[in-house]
Amino acid sequence: MAEGVRTRQREQTKRTLLRAGRRLFATHGYAAVGLAEIVHTAGVTKGALYHHFAGKAELFRAVLEQVQQEVAQKVATTADAEDDPWEQLKAGCRAFLAASTDPDVQQIMLIDGPAVLGWSDWRALDEAASARHLAEALTTLIEEGVITPQPVEPLTHLLSGAMNEAALWLARSANPSDLADTWVALSQLLQALRLKPTHPAAATD
Repeated sequence: MAEGVRTRQREQTKRTLLRAGRRLFATHGYAAVGLAEIVHTAGVTKGALYHHFAGKAELFRAVLEQVQQEVAQKVATTADAEDDPWEQLKAGCRAFLAASTDPDVQQIMLIDGPAVLGWSDWRALDEAASARHLAEALTTLIEEGVITPQPVEPLTHLLSGAMNEAALWLARSANPSDLADTWVALSQLLQALRLKPTHPAAATD
């Protein structure tokens, strides 16, 4: 019984630290937040923080993973609301761009994420969170003859890279119309992948 209580307390402390770290990182940015401020906001000791995380960087990584998973879930949920695979792809891509305009997501996932973790580690987390869903969507579209047959892995990286770059740009943009303009450009990019329908009349000529 006592062990169960201690386990729940540890988990509660971890959740509290994640919540406090996320709020501070999103509001002030990683570089401006110190450990003393984090533990004060969380209402715990530094020892409690070090019990769960090696330091500020590891706490930030956990917060980043949480944010990326939430964005990936939002994208998947939005896509799954559509019945047609092509509409699922478009809805998912649009949901990703929309999510990237959230100030908390921008600061943690797009501005501080690559800077704190380094580009390679940041990309690895991004792939684990969302690239798999994109690859699955593209595979389905190829199998159903909607887009041109091609290797899925490089296509996934190309589209993912384009959307991440667009999201990074939007995170630093002050123009409200940039999101709509970005979606127009991305829509054209996606449309270029579609196979043109074969008309019966043309097939018999």
